[in-house]
Amino acid sequence: MPTLILVRHGRSTANTTGVLAGRTPGVALDERGHTQAAALPARLADLPIALAVSSPLQRCRETLQPLLATRPETEMHIDDRLNECDYGDWSGRKLAELNDEPLMQIVQQHPTAAAFPGGESMRAMATRSAEAVREWNARVERDHGADALYLACSHGDVIKALAADALGLHLDQFQRIAVEPCSVTVIRYTRTRPFLVRLGDTGDLSSLAPRETPPAAEGARGGEEGDATVGGDAGAP
Repeated sequence: MPTLILVRHGRSTANTTGVLAGRTPGVALDERGHTQAAALPARLADLPIALAVSSPLQRCRETLQPLLATRPETEMHIDDRLNECDYGDWSGRKLAELNDEPLMQIVQQHPTAAAFPGGESMRAMATRSAEAVREWNARVERDHGADALYLACSHGDVIKALAADALGLHLDQFQRIAVEPCSVTVIRYTRTRPFLVRLGDTGDLSSLAPRETPPAAEGARGGEEGDATVGGDAGAP
């Protein structure tokens, strides 16, 4: 079966301002995000990518533009099932202020039970993205062969859920996974089980350095040291 190369979109304007973008229109890559996207063709230069699939949101399409410009023959598809989680009434709000919402503890500790007011549940997000990948696996294998590689550009929580699925982890464990902007996560699927080959690979270890002044998005982690950033953190400053 095919190998899936999952790319999280590059750093966005929402990442750097500490806002939970969700599906809010007009959220674009910031300057660093464009730089990250511009480096993607070189990072993937040696890989024969059969086709690319993307979330419909602008920040994902912008991330893939430099790569597709160097590969005009590559098929490009949009799949709504790879869209960001629909955070409903939480969308567009500051992550720091969301820490005071009672739902945040559920999101962090028991995401299987988390459903966003006016939006969708995390369980629904995980289910539809996993179903999308399995359908694309079958299509890519049929059209390009069992050893083909294909790429999908999506969002932090979606990619974390797919990585958890590949590892056989319960969704309640997926907040233990982190993927930075424009990182590459690779899952090789087989008939009996998937293998997580890469997780959140950026080729850059700078985000591991201590930060003297946390960025605005750091507020998403709130008062609990072990909390995950909803939607995915902003990566290195």
